[in-house]
Amino acid sequence: MTPGNNGASTPEDDDPFGYLYADGQANGAQPPSGGGYGYPNSVNRVRPVGTRQYGQQGPAPQAPPQQGAYGQPSANYAAPETLPGGATTTSSHQSSHGGGGRGRGPNTKGLLIGAIAVVAAVVIGIGIAMIGGDDDEKGGDQAGASPSQTQDQGEPTPSPSGDGADEENAELPTIDAKALRLDGGAVTASEFEGAKADGGVYVTGFNKVGAKATWTVNGIKEGTYRFYVGYGTPGEDADATVVVNGKAATRPLNMENFGGTPKGDWEKGWKNTWATVNLTDGTNTIELVCNEGNKCNAVLDQFWLTGESGA
Repeated sequence: MTPGNNGASTPEDDDPFGYLYADGQANGAQPPSGGGYGYPNSVNRVRPVGTRQYGQQGPAPQAPPQQGAYGQPSANYAAPETLPGGATTTSSHQSSHGGGGRGRGPNTKGLLIGAIAVVAAVVIGIGIAMIGGDDDEKGGDQAGASPSQTQDQGEPTPSPSGDGADEENAELPTIDAKALRLDGGAVTASEFEGAKADGGVYVTGFNKVGAKATWTVNGIKEGTYRFYVGYGTPGEDADATVVVNGKAATRPLNMENFGGTPKGDWEKGWKNTWATVNLTDGTNTIELVCNEGNKCNAVLDQFWLTGESGA
């Protein structure tokens, strides 16, 4: 077989560099000039990779399918993005016109959602940090907190006593039974325990019509006051008449057996009552009298004045 007669039937006979050797030149090999391997009448057959079979005559290769008309995809065309590992591409023509080709623009919706998620995460983180800072500040305040209200208040102010004058009424006069002027059979005694007056002295013999205890009050400013009387009864109700500067009150002073002291028990029957009186500037005379119609079976302990409201 010679190249001039049959051409190159096998790849090993188609030496493209045969013209460089003496035997190649003897067989007429020449440098390539646009076809063949340099041997005369050589044939350059182009076949798809993997279709050529050596040592046997195979079917002639088929021509590639014709491309369809412009703008129409070929029946055998497969877009690169559909192949494994293929990438999505967009032609400059489709991108510039925004047409409905196979390519797609950037996913702006996904980018927007991602940006919003990042901003939300940052805002939540700042909020948590601020809340934590507030808690720390509050904890510091609590550590150095001032004493509680109970500690600041100290001892409570004494409330008005039902048995005598309190500290708020110290500026207004108070008098014990033994300092009163007694008339009409009234006298002092200390037989029963429980009187608040100095030495436990009280006025007895008041259960007679005409019995009277008089208190002269000095340095009073004009106004309305409460006239308090400390008294005791043997488990029964009593009353008397209050006379201020010679004028008797229309209503008797009630000395009721408040609390229901057992009858005959003088020592447990100590109580107090009051009546409203109008006093003038300077000196005033207050009398407690057992008049006709009064029930005067009582003993007298102390007299004192408070403001109109009782303070």
